[in-house]
Order: sequence, then C-alpha cells, then structure tokens
Amino acid sequence: MSDVDILRINGEVHHIRADSERSLLSVLREDLDLTGTKYGCGEAQCGACTVLLDGVPTRSCITPVGVAAGMPITTIEGIEQNGRLHPVQETMLEEDALQCGYCTSGMIMSAVALLRRNEEPSDDEIVRAMNGNVCRCCTYKRIVAAIKRAANLLKEARP
Repeated sequence: MSDVDILRINGEVHHIRADSERSLLSVLREDLDLTGTKYGCGEAQCGACTVLLDGVPTRSCITPVGVAAGMPITTIEGIEQNGRLHPVQETMLEEDALQCGYCTSGMIMSAVALLRRNEEPSDDEIVRAMNGNVCRCCTYKRIVAAIKRAANLLKEARP
C-alpha cells in the first residue's frame, strides 16, 4: 500500500502522509481537522459524509484517500465565499430544514452539486438528486423548499 502525500482540498494543497486505503473521511477529520464532514453509517447509505470529488457528490466514508489524491475535493468548509454562507446554507437555515445536524453537511454538499449542474431543478429532480441523503428528522419537504429557494437566489445573483 502506498502513501498519499498531496490532497487538493477547498482550493488548498495539503501535504500528508496517509495509507492510500484509508477512508477520505478519516483523513479529512483526523489528519486535517476538517470536521464539518460527518461520519454517519460508515457504509455509504446515509449521505452524512458527502463531499464533492471533482464536483461529484461522493461518500467519503468508503472512498479510499488514494482515489482522491490529486483531484479537487470540496468539503462543507469550502463552499462559503468571502465570509458569506453559500445560498444553500442560507436557505437551509431560513427554511428550518435541518434540525439535529446529522445530515446537514451531506445534504448541503449534495444540493450544491445539484445546483451546479442544474440551475432550475424541478421538485422531482431535487428528490432524485437528494436520494441517499437520509434525514433522521424527516424535514424532506423543507429541504426541497430550501433547495428551490437557493436555486432562485443563485439565479438572481447571475449577471
């Protein structure tokens, strides 16, 4: 097993020494202190550990860090801009869509990825994109509403 020594996370290069078979989640949390990404089930079933790997929502709990080496990785810590929350973060708060916090970062990262590839998703498209992100508090209707509002905010902000 080889060691990983370069990770590109949130626009920064990190030099680390980690077994390439370790989970990306464990390296993010334990080695780099990026604790916004959460451990949920450890089996890629709940979505709590979702990060964007080259823009694609990826379950970091089962992704070997060696697979991510050299690819752009975005975590929840990397989506705010100039001290401002991402519109998805803002609208999730405004819609009271997230309660216990178990799913928060994973839900937000999946929603950010969706809105990057589909600027005006329908409710059905949102539901399909968010499938696999489990909310124990069952605030799914509020999550869909928040994503719709975020899409509108992003649309209004475009030149």
